[in-house]
Amino acid sequence: MDFTAPAAGFDIDRLRTRLSLPATQPDVRFAGFTPAAVLVPVVVGGVEPTLLLTRRSAHLHDHPGQIAFPGGRVDAGDTSPEATALREAQEEIGLAPEQVELIGRLPDYYITASGFRVTPVVGLLRTPLQLQLDAFEVAEAFETPLSFLLDPANRRRGSIEHQGITREFWAMPWQGYDIWGATAGMIVSFAEHLLKD
Repeated sequence: MDFTAPAAGFDIDRLRTRLSLPATQPDVRFAGFTPAAVLVPVVVGGVEPTLLLTRRSAHLHDHPGQIAFPGGRVDAGDTSPEATALREAQEEIGLAPEQVELIGRLPDYYITASGFRVTPVVGLLRTPLQLQLDAFEVAEAFETPLSFLLDPANRRRGSIEHQGITREFWAMPWQGYDIWGATAGMIVSFAEHLLKD
């Protein structure tokens, strides 16, 4: 697949140069956290670049009904965070690995409330997408314009108390979807990598 041409002002080559695939060392403070990985899917080829997001099914034990990237915990047979992200994306939304061009990783994201250490793996997808959702895990998949998510004016800070500890989080509501918490935090990290000088 050829992802070299920029789409609607989105410079793919610039993003490629800002991300790297070498493994990052986990923060020792979170050594006991469960390793996981998500795919941060940038969709190009449409009117403008988007991020593909999912809404988790309401009955799930971890983060029910929340907006998320495709992904999950590392399995014993996974050879890397990239392998985990691709496997989970195929299981959850039917995204074939050959549809994805992996271009790098964002810094690990530590979710202290549920005890996960998540490696966000950035991949490029080209339209039209051919998805088949696993209804048990995913209620729906949708695309949000990258221009909206990258604009700091569309972010707000919130806080939540969990087990007596107040934690702050990012939120960026979009057309009835409440994008917040770890997913929003990873989007902010993505924006910082894409837009930094």
